[in-house]
Amino acid sequence: MASRPIVPQQPRGEAVVHKQTKKNVAAGDGKSRRALGDIGNVVNVRAVADGKPAQIQTHRPLTRSFCAQLLANAQAAAVAENNKKNVCVNVEKAPAAVPVPPKRSVAAPAAAPPKAVQKKPTAKPAAPSVEVIEISPDVEEIVEVKEKKEKKDKAEVINNNKKVTQKEGSPKKKHTFSSALTARSKAAAHGIAKKPKEHIVDIDGADTDNHLAGVEYVDEIYKFYKSAEHESMPNDYMHLQTDINEKMRAILIDWLIDVHQKFELSAEALYLTINLIDRFLSVKVVPRRELQLLGMSAMLIATKYEEIWPPEVNDLVCIADRAYTHEQILIMEKTILGRLEWTLTVPTHYVFLARFIKASIPDPKMENMVYFLAELGIMHYETIRYCPSMVAASAVYAARCTLKKTPAWTDTLKFHTGYNEQQLMECAKLLACFHSKAIDSRLQVVYRKYSSSLRGAVALIPACQNLLSGVVSSA
Repeated sequence: MASRPIVPQQPRGEAVVHKQTKKNVAAGDGKSRRALGDIGNVVNVRAVADGKPAQIQTHRPLTRSFCAQLLANAQAAAVAENNKKNVCVNVEKAPAAVPVPPKRSVAAPAAAPPKAVQKKPTAKPAAPSVEVIEISPDVEEIVEVKEKKEKKDKAEVINNNKKVTQKEGSPKKKHTFSSALTARSKAAAHGIAKKPKEHIVDIDGADTDNHLAGVEYVDEIYKFYKSAEHESMPNDYMHLQTDINEKMRAILIDWLIDVHQKFELSAEALYLTINLIDRFLSVKVVPRRELQLLGMSAMLIATKYEEIWPPEVNDLVCIADRAYTHEQILIMEKTILGRLEWTLTVPTHYVFLARFIKASIPDPKMENMVYFLAELGIMHYETIRYCPSMVAASAVYAARCTLKKTPAWTDTLKFHTGYNEQQLMECAKLLACFHSKAIDSRLQVVYRKYSSSLRGAVALIPACQNLLSGVVSSA
């Protein structure tokens, strides 16, 4: 906007004349005059000469829309003369016509201003007689936006012309028989490569009507298991134990598997028993003479948690050949619960085994092989550094490799387990090594258990040589 001019103050002697002038002018004209004065009207008041008021020249500011239209017309005329030149409005170089306030005249009073005559500005910007108009910042922004838009439109038109010329000049591609065959082969290869990703099996589709399966919540449940399994994992504790070693732990687990089989307990109770033992050994040093007592009390806790009819304390005393009394078992039970802060709801290997076996679409032999490798794994201390979900997934992978299932690892398994083949390779090789040494091991409970026909005699199947040699076929 143009700067508001400084209106000179009237002398004290002119108060009467000014008051009389106001009466002659219409009320509406006075109000509009004051309003126009507020928006930047400039009135040059000259002294009275010979008793007649001098002619007053009033410069009224042009409205923004009219100024913008005037500049647009001028710009269009300039573009028509020369297409390569753009009209640029430089306000700083062009001085604005700001009238100079007149000197005060004490002798002659100021006359009443007549009606202002508005001059029509010429539309030709190049004429020398055109009055320079001061443009507000808002108008300048409008002009700049219009200029940028016109430049952008010109650039788009040039680019479109280039594309059209390129299309017209380029020869049409001729589709030959060999090119069609090449395209079909590429499409077929692309489809084969992406086929497993497009066919992830819905393993819960058959359990939609089974309310006990919890199909609506099973994915969220296993996400929680994966996030919580590290909290209940035992630490590497063997270097803290002064009176026991890894072989003693393996003997204890082998004996507990035998007791578990004689009592015909659930698999959940077995895996929870081993979890309680390892977690307790991580926080307390246990002497050798109390290691079996620890296993019996842990099994008592696990069966109370998982079984409907857990074994009685006297049954455990008898099966241990009365090596410990009734009171000792109960005292150790109380000690275990106190050390573990009664935290019994933990994701064990079994919860992941049940889910991952289901994702592998197994047959009975496949299922028994997975449990065989998993029990071999938990019996050996070397697998304690792996989380339960990885041991379970590695057992499924090693079982598929042993039974020569193709492919060894599907996208369905990758989706539900969250592991790929490279992540499972180290643990799977360890399980295959345990499988190859099971027949010659002194601990034969697991081997005999899965050598029976009731378990499909999967322990008699040779271990996967590809895993033992470190090379796995990618079929």
